Amino acid sequence: MMDLTIDEKMLILLYSPGTRMGLYGALQQMKEQLEEDETELLDLTNSVLQKLSDMDDEAFEKLNLSLNL
Repeated sequence: MMDLTIDEKMLILLYSPGTRMGLYGALQQMKEQLEEDETELLDLTNSVLQKLSDMDDEAFEKLNLSLNL
């Protein structure tokens, strides 16, 4: 399974509607709302988006199970 930081897992828990593409869309929307000085959250979000792009739906389901979603 893909290595995720604690912060990445928290972001997934906060924004995931339960599907990989749903989470991807929710994070994209959230990213558009960030202020210019929110660089740490932007970097974190971009990291999660990249990891979501690199996994398939089956891997995401396993991630959901490990996070108890």
